[in-house]
Amino acid sequence: MSRISQIELDDRNLPPPTPEIEQERKVAIFDLIEDNSFVLPNREERDTPEGPYHLALSIREKRLVFDVQTEGGDKAAEFHLSLSPFRQVVKDYYQICESYFTAVKTLPPSQIETIDMARRGIHNEGSRVLQERLEGKAEVDTDTARRLFTLICVLHFGG
Repeated sequence: MSRISQIELDDRNLPPPTPEIEQERKVAIFDLIEDNSFVLPNREERDTPEGPYHLALSIREKRLVFDVQTEGGDKAAEFHLSLSPFRQVVKDYYQICESYFTAVKTLPPSQIETIDMARRGIHNEGSRVLQERLEGKAEVDTDTARRLFTLICVLHFGG
């Protein structure tokens, strides 16, 4: 039961996403809900409520906020991560995604595949950074980190 069962993005103050970004967001949320691993470690001062969890992601005061609640609505955890370690990888990811979306429309499959491999490499780097930043706060597997990184990129889109 150490999983996310519902996810919400606070994107109220962001510009409307492009169709490609909206599609990435929908796929990431769908895949995340279908299959994820999200474990909140016990803290010395208190036991952590068991999941499944509802996760609200937002950016507040230039920090990435994870607001985690139980399915019953009780607070399970809240942690704030600096966006600084994500800035360059998010920027690189957006640039390669733009290249990829353009390539899909105009280039042959072999060139699209090369760009997609680079895109996946940058995405993996972003998920690795996220796993490092979550250390001691939450444990996530690689696929969960990749999907959460996609959603961080969506939130960062307007930031």
